[in-house]
Amino acid sequence: MFGLPRFPPRVPVRREHQCLQGGGEIFALTPLSAKPLRVSLKSDPDLAVQFRTAHPAINAGYHLNKRHWNTVVLDRSVPDELVRETIENSYDFVVAQLSKREKEKLKWIALSSERTK
Repeated sequence: MFGLPRFPPRVPVRREHQCLQGGGEIFALTPLSAKPLRVSLKSDPDLAVQFRTAHPAINAGYHLNKRHWNTVVLDRSVPDELVRETIENSYDFVVAQLSKREKEKLKWIALSSERTK
């Protein structure tokens, strides 16, 4: 997905949710039965606010820390490029906080900088 390293999705404590992790840290969480599908993404607090103001289908994280999490409703109203940007930024935000060793294991290069090359 989006050039992220391949890793198996994890099912957290509640089986009706699926989460994606980078280096063992969750960066995306989705309730599998939601209609329309929605995904909650961890974010830098300032970027989280920017994303929320960019589109009405991006809201403060549903049942999550509103400072760090946004929930994106995937009802096709959010442009694909904005969805991609929010996912990449979420992954980068989480992986950037990992140890140097963990980043090397993931062969991490910030995705947002890769797209601008």
